This record gives sequence, C-alpha cells and structure tokens, in this order.
Amino acid sequence: MPIVLQALLMGIIQGFTEFLPISSSGHLIVAPYLFGWDDPFITSLAFSVMLHMGTLVALLLYFWRDWLVLVPAGFATIRDRSFEDDPNRRLAWLIVAATVPALIVAPILNDTLEAAVRSAGVVAITMVIGAAVLWLADRWGAKDRGEGRLSFVQAVVIGVAQAFALVPGISRSGISISAGLLVGLTRESAARFSFLMATPIIAAAGLYEAYKLVKGESGVPLELGPLLVGMVGALVAGLAAIHFMLRYLRTNTLTIFVVYRLIVAAVVIVVFVSR
Repeated sequence: MPIVLQALLMGIIQGFTEFLPISSSGHLIVAPYLFGWDDPFITSLAFSVMLHMGTLVALLLYFWRDWLVLVPAGFATIRDRSFEDDPNRRLAWLIVAATVPALIVAPILNDTLEAAVRSAGVVAITMVIGAAVLWLADRWGAKDRGEGRLSFVQAVVIGVAQAFALVPGISRSGISISAGLLVGLTRESAARFSFLMATPIIAAAGLYEAYKLVKGESGVPLELGPLLVGMVGALVAGLAAIHFMLRYLRTNTLTIFVVYRLIVAAVVIVVFVSR
C-alpha cells in the first residue's frame, strides 16, 4: 500500500480514536502491526504525535466560541484578582489546574515511557485495563453536575489521571472522562471538560515534536506529503468524533466502548500468539 494511503488511514484512525475513549496511541501502534505496515516514518512516535496536530485543529474549530470567551476570562481573573462569580473565569482556571500535571510529567517521561511500552502486546493489556476503569467509572460516578461545579482539587485529580495516558492503550480521553465521572460529572460534561483540557496538552506535544522533526532530532526523515495527508485525515475524523461523542453521551452509557476495547485486545492477542 502506498505510504500516502497508509498516512491517510492512520490520520483517520487518529482523529476518531483521539476523542472516543479507546486510545489513539494504542490504535496507531496496533494498526500497522495488524496490517503489516513497516515504513519507519509511519510507525514512528514522531508521526503519531504530529497527527495530533490535526486533532488539535479539530478541537480549536469545534470549540472556538468557547476559547474566545475562556481565554479573555482567564486573563481578566489575573487582572482583577477575582473570579467575580463568573463561571467562565472559573472554568478557564479549572482547565489550567487540570493541565499542569501532564505538563510536568510529559517532558520527563514521554519519550522514555512511550519507547519502553510501544508494542502491540502491551497495548492489548492496557486496552483491558482501560476498559475496566471506564466500566467502573461509568457505574460508580454520581453523574450529577456540570464541569463548572468542579473543585480545583477535582480538576487536578482529572489532570493527574490524564498523565497516565502517556502509556499507549490507556486513552487520554478515556482516563480523563473516567476521572470526571468518578468526581461526579455527567457523561457529557466529563467529555466536554476532557476535550477542553486536551487542547493545551496536544498543542505543547505537537509543537515539541514538530521542532524535533524540523531539527532532524526525531530519528526519522521528514515525509512532508504523508504527514500533511495524515493531519488532514485526523482533522476531518476528529471533528466528526467530537460531534458524535458529545451527542451520544447525552443519552447513552460508555458500555459500547468498553466492549470495543475488549474486542481489540482479544484480536491483538490472537494475532500476537499466532505470530
């Protein structure tokens, strides 16, 4: 299969799985493994991270109205040294609080941890672990509040949970939605807060990886054509996934994603054993 088509399919996979609680990093490892793709650029961590820039654009396009309110509200809080009972000011700083843990952990562990556990066998195990966490959170969570009613401690707890998504197969959206449910958020609010807090994290990781690619420090040659095709695929699929997820969770449980994760894990294990 041509590398450009591989890149497009990887981008589409990234876009959908970034916002569904089924692990984008896990799928970007498993897909080449199952399909037999071995191009070093397609299977590289650098390409995987850069595809996230497509989903970052999807986030900015989908939530642009929110960010036009939240960013000025955050700065107004600093200027006035007060939230002034403004829910947007409070939400802006809740997002900051949730972002801090990953910004601390990621630069220290990202490359080392991803390289150490970047295999299909490990992803099969973490897919099962993530499924269990998602299932328990969906059943134990009170689901009685919106994201604006979070405390700052609860926001940090969700941020700490998000840091565990450095392990492929755990799922950034899955673990942060699970944490949101466990502190009482509704399913839709947990997903919305997860998507908003993902924006600065994805931006930081993508810019860092772009710098390494341009400087030739990523360990693979830059394939500009496949990279752009993959990012466009991730953008389009990401917009569709965000829209679907927020609507779906208004009236449905997370069970379908739990079952899907277990099926993927089973398929990977069967293929792994047969090989």
